[in-house]
Amino acid sequence: MSAPRVILASQSPRRRELLALIGIAHEVMPADIDETVLPHEAPVPHCERLAREKAHALALKHPEALVIAADTIVVLDGDILGKPADAADARRMVKLLAGRSHTVFTAIAVAQGGRTESAVEEVTVTFRPLSDTEIAEYVATGEPMDKAGAYGIQGWGATIVERVDGDYFSVMGLGLRRLVALLAKLGVHYGYGAGLRQAP
Repeated sequence: MSAPRVILASQSPRRRELLALIGIAHEVMPADIDETVLPHEAPVPHCERLAREKAHALALKHPEALVIAADTIVVLDGDILGKPADAADARRMVKLLAGRSHTVFTAIAVAQGGRTESAVEEVTVTFRPLSDTEIAEYVATGEPMDKAGAYGIQGWGATIVERVDGDYFSVMGLGLRRLVALLAKLGVHYGYGAGLRQAP
């Protein structure tokens, strides 16, 4: 079995770190797609559609490659909390999440040879109560600015998360267990310590 060329359709440092963590060598090629929520589009179909569109966009350009794409959204009271527009927006989002539980949905799509497999992981995350001062200090680190829901669970944000019910890596942006399962559907085997191998 040969090792496939792997393209990560994302510029997220967290997703790069997670692939490296389990020994999957890859190239980074962010997919340029419109991420606007469609009218009446629910959160789960939205994030799965975006992951599939990202994978499809790169697979068209590189049909021989194995493309991995993902999309993560934070949902509170049915509303999608995207990346904050500025520091004031980040403070607003973190204040909304403080002392409450919210849902993180991460969709993964893998594409190769005209086939695409995808799935969505759902995780419940609970924040501890936060004072306005704590929120301001956290936002001042700059960490929330490029993240859905205005926080990162793997950084300073780890100190404001009280509990995680579900796959921690999905909250980071790429559920590794789910990824390996989707790859298997495409005939790509994950070998511990050996990376990926393509079935003949």
